[in-house]
Amino acid sequence: MEAVARLRNYPTSPRKMRLLADLIRGTDVEQALNTLKFSTKHPSVAMEKLLLSAIANWRVKNEGVDLIDASLFVKTIFVDGGRVLKRMRPAPQGRAYRVRKRSNHITIIVDSRIPQVQTTEA
Repeated sequence: MEAVARLRNYPTSPRKMRLLADLIRGTDVEQALNTLKFSTKHPSVAMEKLLLSAIANWRVKNEGVDLIDASLFVKTIFVDGGRVLKRMRPAPQGRAYRVRKRSNHITIIVDSRIPQVQTTEA
């Protein structure tokens, strides 16, 4: 059973966040958490919290299944561009330069490697 967690409008450029997303895509959850915890990039804190949220969502969906037995992994992670705040910065000779402050949206999908047995009531 999959679990999804989303973070909207995080004030970092999508390119910087995609570098972190590429590090943890397809890895086990414990390894991904360790990678994010010891990463020197500043958006790793937000991505670590988002991954913990996805794990918590998975636990709620799959009550009674042990986390260790399930062997969770990061199935899908993608970063989309969010809103862009446009600001003006003073420039020489009375001109102004446009500054684009970018943000992004992150989506993490966590799943277990061991298939769950579905029980159907007839």
